[in-house]
Amino acid sequence: MPEFLTILSSQDWQAIQLILKLCLYTTLILLLLGTPLAWWLSLSHSKLRTAIQAIVALPLVLPPTVLGFYLLLLLGPHGAIGSTLEQLGLNHLAFSFSGILIGSVIYSLPFTVQPLVESFRRMGPRPLEVAATLGASKLDQLFSVILPLCRGGFIVAATLTFAHTLGEFGVILMLGGSIPGETQVLSVLIYDHTEAMNYAQAHQLSLGLLITAFAVLFIVYGLNRRFEREAIL
Repeated sequence: MPEFLTILSSQDWQAIQLILKLCLYTTLILLLLGTPLAWWLSLSHSKLRTAIQAIVALPLVLPPTVLGFYLLLLLGPHGAIGSTLEQLGLNHLAFSFSGILIGSVIYSLPFTVQPLVESFRRMGPRPLEVAATLGASKLDQLFSVILPLCRGGFIVAATLTFAHTLGEFGVILMLGGSIPGETQVLSVLIYDHTEAMNYAQAHQLSLGLLITAFAVLFIVYGLNRRFEREAIL
């Protein structure tokens, strides 16, 4: 067995499995929710459009600890959502996987929406108008027009969302803490190893994240270049 694998403990593997689960769920949820939002932003002339754009982009400039703090207040036992859930006989969402999933979806929202908005703008409304005159239903338009023409935008959005979630730290630490198997994702575990002066384990995990981030960005830029060439042709 390679030396890298022998160094990883069961706690390390647990954190890796948890962050991959969080990345997958976050990406799927944001593709489902972000696609109609991005479509509306790309076509709407509503006065609310600017405000919605600002809200979507807010995680890009807001410190993650600030976002995590307010989500903790909102989802915790004394918050509006957390207290309501407890009144219904359910658990509040602070310090739980469901809680950090909500935080992750909010924090990664712009990385899904913005690439899709740009992709939809490039496509324009004309292909859908032509499809509608030919009798295509909304579902047919989605699978026969939007997805093929905007596949590059969807791939980039999914890749960036997955990669951004992979390195999330501040929101998760504030909202979920560091509970093994529940909220202790890879970035939080690296922080814990560093605090405990386990530099060897922190180095192995950090190096893995660094290589993964580079590979993801390389893929994204490669795909962008390919789709730009196809658009020219």
